[in-house]
Amino acid sequence: MRPETTPSDPHDESVPHTHPAPDVDPHPALPHSARPLRIGIGGPVGSGKTALVAALCRAFANELRLGVVTNDIYTTEDADFLKRAGVLDPDRIRAVETGCCPHTAIRDDIGANLDAIDELSDQVGPLDLVLVESGGDNLTATFSRGLVDQQIFVVDVAGGDKVPRKGGPGVTAADLLVINKTDLASLVGADLAVMDRDARARRGDLPTVFLSIVRDGGAAEVAAWVRHQLAHHTGGAAAGIA
Repeated sequence: MRPETTPSDPHDESVPHTHPAPDVDPHPALPHSARPLRIGIGGPVGSGKTALVAALCRAFANELRLGVVTNDIYTTEDADFLKRAGVLDPDRIRAVETGCCPHTAIRDDIGANLDAIDELSDQVGPLDLVLVESGGDNLTATFSRGLVDQQIFVVDVAGGDKVPRKGGPGVTAADLLVINKTDLASLVGADLAVMDRDARARRGDLPTVFLSIVRDGGAAEVAAWVRHQLAHHTGGAAAGIA
C-alpha cells in the first residue's frame, strides 16, 4: 500500500498514494448485529480534519448508515459546520464539548464520546460507520482503542515539509496518515518528495495518502481505505470475531 514513485505534481501519477480497495456492498448487506466500525480522525488545528469528515460524509451518506461525533473544547463549531454544509442528516451528527485538552477526551477519559455514540444509535438506529473527529491537537494526539478501531491522522503541507520527520505518535502510529493541501505545496515551498521520504522512514509499511480535498471533494483514496477497513470489520463480525 506504500507509494512507489516520487511526487512532482499533486495531479500526476507520481503523487504518493495507496491502492484503492474493492468496494464493499451497500449497507443493506452489512450485518445488522455488528457494532459499527469506529474511525478516529485527529491532527493539528487547521490541518483539514473537518474537511476530511465532510468529504467522507459526501462519499458515504447514501451508501452506509453513518454517524459523526465531533470534539471541540468549548464550542460545537465543527458539528455546526458539518450541519450547515448539508453533508449528512443533522440527526446523525453529535458534538462533544470536551472542556479540556482534546487528547483527554479521545484517549484518557473517553466516556463523553462513547455516550455520544450510544445516543446516536439510540436515535437513528443501527450504524455501519462512526467517524469521531478530535479537536485540533499536536503530534502526540492518539485515540484510545477503547473508543476507535482505526485512526487517521491528518497533517498539511502548509505546516512545512518537516512535519512527517518530526514524528510523534500521531504521525508514526496512525493506521493511515493523510498529508492534506497538496495544492498549496508550491506556494509554501513544501517538497512532497521530502514528505514522502520522511513519512516512509517514520511509518514503515503503514500507508500514507497525499490529498487535496479542494481538488478531490470526496477524498477518494481515503474513502477506499475506509471501505477496506469496513469490509474487514463486517467480515469479522459476521464470523463472530469482531
